[in-house]
Amino acid sequence: MKKNDNTFSVEKPEESSGFLLWQVTNLWQREIKKALEPYELTHSQFVLLASIHWLTLHKQEVTQILLSSHTKIDPMTTSTVLRTLQTKGLLQRQEHLTDTRAKTVGLTENGKKIIKKAVKTVESFDKTFFAALDEKTKIFNEQLLTLLEQKK
Repeated sequence: MKKNDNTFSVEKPEESSGFLLWQVTNLWQREIKKALEPYELTHSQFVLLASIHWLTLHKQEVTQILLSSHTKIDPMTTSTVLRTLQTKGLLQRQEHLTDTRAKTVGLTENGKKIIKKAVKTVESFDKTFFAALDEKTKIFNEQLLTLLEQKK
């Protein structure tokens, strides 16, 4: 690197939080994609199915807007992915009983069966992937939450 070139504020790539996050995210996404292949699900599809299941178990009426907010996936993408999952027979969408603009979403029996297996696979993968953090996992998660909170 030229001595007078100040393009970067860091001396080494390992000093760039954004670059490191990007690398880790790419690695994690590549591996999670492989883990989800047996279920024929993309990661976005998995996240939405798992979130529907989670919210339903926690007694919430699941709408597309709630799902979008819960997953941080924009509403249009949420709608598109849900349409694909409906075509696959993994969920049902119907008009909301009181809000004509909203749609409620629920898993089909096949959707429940698949997501229960896929969650076990993903949780096992995550446990292995993040094992290197050991007892620092809780702190890592808290730091991720801090970053997410700044954009609310």
